[in-house]
Amino acid sequence: MNQTNRAVVTTSTLYVVPTPIGNLGDMTQRALEVLKHVDLIAAEDTRHTGLLLQHFAINARMFALHDHNEQQKADQLLTKLEQGASIALVSDAGTPLINDPGYHLVRRCREAGINVVPLPGPCAAITALSAAGLPSDRFCYEGFLPAKSKGRQDTLRELAQEPRTLIFYESTHRLLDSLEDIVTVWGTDRYVVLARELTKTWESIQGMPAGELLAWVREDETRRRGEMVLIVEGYRKPAEDSLPPEALRTLAVLQKELPLKKAAALAAEIHGVKKNALYRYSLDKNQSLDQNTALDQIEEDA
Repeated sequence: MNQTNRAVVTTSTLYVVPTPIGNLGDMTQRALEVLKHVDLIAAEDTRHTGLLLQHFAINARMFALHDHNEQQKADQLLTKLEQGASIALVSDAGTPLINDPGYHLVRRCREAGINVVPLPGPCAAITALSAAGLPSDRFCYEGFLPAKSKGRQDTLRELAQEPRTLIFYESTHRLLDSLEDIVTVWGTDRYVVLARELTKTWESIQGMPAGELLAWVREDETRRRGEMVLIVEGYRKPAEDSLPPEALRTLAVLQKELPLKKAAALAAEIHGVKKNALYRYSLDKNQSLDQNTALDQIEEDA
């Protein structure tokens, strides 16, 4: 390694290098210099990364590191690092490890005392959040929802009372199904932002209540094409005093004979209030009762 290269990269160091999520103009100068001067690039897909390197006229040795071989290949890369090599870790797009391979390698490097240098750069989740218009001081990144409806709905129920803004990645083929499950579990009023094809020619950022967004996406199949991020507002507990006492009494009576969802819908129609507010109120009340029952049982056991 010559003197010039030493100013850019150091020996026995793993560099975590973000790459553009669409617009090649988002490649940072520092990232380019690191990719030019490291001894090896560990890439999720060497063909995909090869096109990126070709665009920037970078000649470099590459090593395939993806979900299916990472745990086995991490030891080989660790040996190279321990012998003095400098390595850049890249994924197909965005920041490595964020829903992409790299965790096992970085973990092994940290355990072995190998220097890990992260570079800042593109990340679809953060890019979408910055333009969503939803609270960004506290947020929860959840990656992709499960592929099957039952798994999705179970996950959504677990997150039903999460107060932080939620971030999900979604695929073209599952967007409608996921939005339908969001409406089923969280109701039609939860505000959702669909950020699609970020930084690309057909970039689109659209936000509206979940029920309206589902209808909007259904209207035009082009609205569910490309790389997508869903930003969802966190849970907001409805104020009990904002619900008419008559509506709460009707809900209580109907719940004795009907499922909660149906009871809330009928009570809302009778009293002219939002069914989701009644639904959430009942969920909160039932959860409190369950917790009190559990505490009583603990006291009895003691």
